[in-house]
Amino acid sequence: MRALGIFAAFALALTVLLPHQAAQAAAPSAPAQPAKPTIVLVHGAWADSSSWTPVTLALQTAGYTVLVPPNPLRGLSSDSAYLSAYLQQATTGPVVLVGHSYGGAVISNAALSDPDVAGLVYVDAFVPDVGESVGQIVGGSSSALNAADPTTVFNFVAYPGAPTGDLDAYLKPAAFEQLFAGDLSKPVARALGAGQKPITLSALGEPATSAAWKTLPSWYVLGKSDLVLPPATQLQQASRAGSKVTSVESSHLAMISKPLVVTSVIIAAAKAVAAKH
Repeated sequence: MRALGIFAAFALALTVLLPHQAAQAAAPSAPAQPAKPTIVLVHGAWADSSSWTPVTLALQTAGYTVLVPPNPLRGLSSDSAYLSAYLQQATTGPVVLVGHSYGGAVISNAALSDPDVAGLVYVDAFVPDVGESVGQIVGGSSSALNAADPTTVFNFVAYPGAPTGDLDAYLKPAAFEQLFAGDLSKPVARALGAGQKPITLSALGEPATSAAWKTLPSWYVLGKSDLVLPPATQLQQASRAGSKVTSVESSHLAMISKPLVVTSVIIAAAKAVAAKH
C-alpha cells in the first residue's frame, strides 16, 4: 500500500539523517557552521498543516526548527496578513518560507513584510505576479479543475458572513482522490479528502499585491504528474521567477508522496540562506 511507502520514507529519513547529525556532534573540532534558518511551511487549499507531517519530521530530524501555521484560506490579502503577523511574532533570525499550491501565492504576497525572510520554496505551487490571481493561472492552463460544469468537481457550501455570491469550495471525493492525490493509496486519499479545508471562491479570484520572488531567491519542486496545476504551467511560473527547479514524479501532493525529495530541496535552500547570514 502507498501508505506503507510514506511511512517507509519516514524511516529512511531517520536512518539517513540521524547518523549525519550524530557525526556532526562527534566532531567538536569542526569549524562552526552558520545558524540554521527557521523553516515555515504553508499549506494550500483542500489541505491543512498535517499535509506537511512527512517533511516536518525529516526537517526536524535534520536539526531544523520547523513551524507549520494554519492557512485560513479566506482571502489572499487576509491570509497573507495572517502569515505576516505570525512571522513577525513567532520567528527570529533568517526564515525560509515554503508554500504548497495556493500557499505559494500566500508566501509570495507576504514575504516582503518581514525582512528576515531570506528564501522561498514552492511545491506544486502558484507563483502569481502582481495583479494576477490563482484563478487566472488555473483558467489559463489545462488544469483538470477547468470543468465545463464546476459542480462535477466541487461541492459548494455557503458560509456565515460571506459577501454576496461567495462560497466555500470543497473538492468532491472522487476529484480529490483522482486529481489532487492521484499517486496516494485510496485509503490515504480518502482520509485526506475527508479532512480537507475549503477555500473561498473570492480567495481564488483575488489578485496578488506583492511578488516577493522578484527580489528573493527561490526554489521550485515540480510535480510531473500534477493534474491540478499542470507541469507546463508550473515550469512557466518557476522560470519567470528564476527558481531553481527540481522535477519529481508526483501528483499535486509531492510533500506527501515524495517527502524526501521535497525535504532535500528545502534543506538546499536553507543552506544557501545560511551561507549568506
